[in-house]
Amino acid sequence: MRLALFQPDIPQNVGACIRLSACFGVELHVIEPTGFRFDDRAMKRAALDYGPLGHMTRHADWDAFTRDRPPGRLVLFTTKGATSLPDFAFRPDDVLLFGKESAGAPDYVHAAADARVVIPLRPEARSLNLSVTAGIALFEGLRQTGGLPVHSAVGSAAMT
Repeated sequence: MRLALFQPDIPQNVGACIRLSACFGVELHVIEPTGFRFDDRAMKRAALDYGPLGHMTRHADWDAFTRDRPPGRLVLFTTKGATSLPDFAFRPDDVLLFGKESAGAPDYVHAAADARVVIPLRPEARSLNLSVTAGIALFEGLRQTGGLPVHSAVGSAAMT
């Protein structure tokens, strides 16, 4: 299972996804251009010291990502999804793709996706934060495929 972010705008979301990558042991792919410089302090602050535990690959653009991406289905998370998350069956080699915060994913990204998934929300709610969506999707994908880390007393999901 892998995470991929299409042209993210907000450095804190990338930082939070670096933490997801590190904590769950999955690759993170960032498809540029981004709406910030990678030396942005906000991203570093959000990632804290998790960067060395994660595995992030930056792709210069969509073409570079499609050429170099790892094998597996491309699963696009979108508010225009065709399959509700509880009804979707993940595979261990899926690449979970999330669109740009300000604009989502363009038509050519939708066309390239092997599957499109929506996280069900209340009708009056527009959307979730990108990193929250990535966390929900990644957890469910890993849960379904048996890829969740083994629980230990050392790590904790919440700060005490």
